[in-house]
Amino acid sequence: MTQVRRAFQPKEMRSPRPSPRRLALLGATGSIGRQVCDLVERHPERFALHAVIAGTDAAGLEAVAHRHPEAHALLANPGGTDASRAARAIDEAVSDPDVDLVVVAAAGAAALAPTLAALDAGKDIALATKEVLVMAGELVRDRMRRHGSQIFPIDSEHSAIWQCLWGEKEGAVRRLILTGSGGPFLRRPLETLESVTIAEALAHPRWKMGPKITIDSATMMNKGLEVIEAHFLFDVPYSAIDVIIHPQSVVHSMVEFVDGSVKAQLGIPDMHLPIAIALGFPERLDGVTTAPDLAALGQLSFEPLDAIRYPAVALACEAGERGGTAPAVLNAANEEAVALFLKGQRRFVEIVPSVRQAVESAEPDEELTLDAVIAADRWARAQVRASSGGTSRVRSKLPA
Repeated sequence: MTQVRRAFQPKEMRSPRPSPRRLALLGATGSIGRQVCDLVERHPERFALHAVIAGTDAAGLEAVAHRHPEAHALLANPGGTDASRAARAIDEAVSDPDVDLVVVAAAGAAALAPTLAALDAGKDIALATKEVLVMAGELVRDRMRRHGSQIFPIDSEHSAIWQCLWGEKEGAVRRLILTGSGGPFLRRPLETLESVTIAEALAHPRWKMGPKITIDSATMMNKGLEVIEAHFLFDVPYSAIDVIIHPQSVVHSMVEFVDGSVKAQLGIPDMHLPIAIALGFPERLDGVTTAPDLAALGQLSFEPLDAIRYPAVALACEAGERGGTAPAVLNAANEEAVALFLKGQRRFVEIVPSVRQAVESAEPDEELTLDAVIAADRWARAQVRASSGGTSRVRSKLPA
């Protein structure tokens, strides 16, 4: 087995300020954002919203601002307003000296630029948007090291690994084990996937999430993206990260150590818990959710990942191993293919082939810059839109 050379070992908050901890929240109207607001409202002595930022949901943002009148409210895509002016306002909000922690919960690629701006300002990040690290993990890690920032993961799987690593020494870890429920089609006959409807793909058996991540769970592209994210969060080689199926979604992930021990983090499927851990670190909040009733559960089961049913995981790992802009191509192609499916313009079984086509067609730029990531993102989206469900290729090279 490959021994992990170095594991993410969070340090204490550098200079804890008096409570409440002031948050800038990207993605305030989404599923994670609403749960962040709920925790802030439940713990006003611990947290306060300094800025709330949404994409296009003006009504949702107004509702959040009404409950938190002390927070600055910003809309990333206001109609008829200069986009660059809105972007500058968001960068200023996440870089504000009064902000203690930036919570990144905006959907997809839109979260990258504000995250980099926050890191440049030396802010710590509570990260729910896995695409940030998938698209530009090397850039993010470089900014972290340069400015002394930290990232606290909100993804339930990465939060679980993070908790299992608390107190462990470098070199003690053999591998990381990400768990996945298998989504709504774990037991569905493969030949019937051709007829999957949007409603069926959105009917996750365990989690209540936004539509994009729910479709990613159905294809299990989310696990592939999480492998890439874990690689950058914990500085672990891809060969030391595994994925297994765990239908009950109670064990959120595990860490295997060099002595043969395995640590697991258990909890009910409720995103309030990993959010609270990231917001409150290094302390735990009381009464965030109920603990799982293990006796009532009866059993917890695990099974190998079916690579034929879930080819997205291997595809994501291949893109991660290629490095450069390949993960950005993977991410953008997946976002576009999922969006087309949700619009009824692409079949469910065409999502992953569309992504594969884009990844295999691209010649990634090995030197990762923000401009290269943005160019790869745009190219991949155009590639997927121009393709016919993964059966044709448009062109073979990224733009210079």
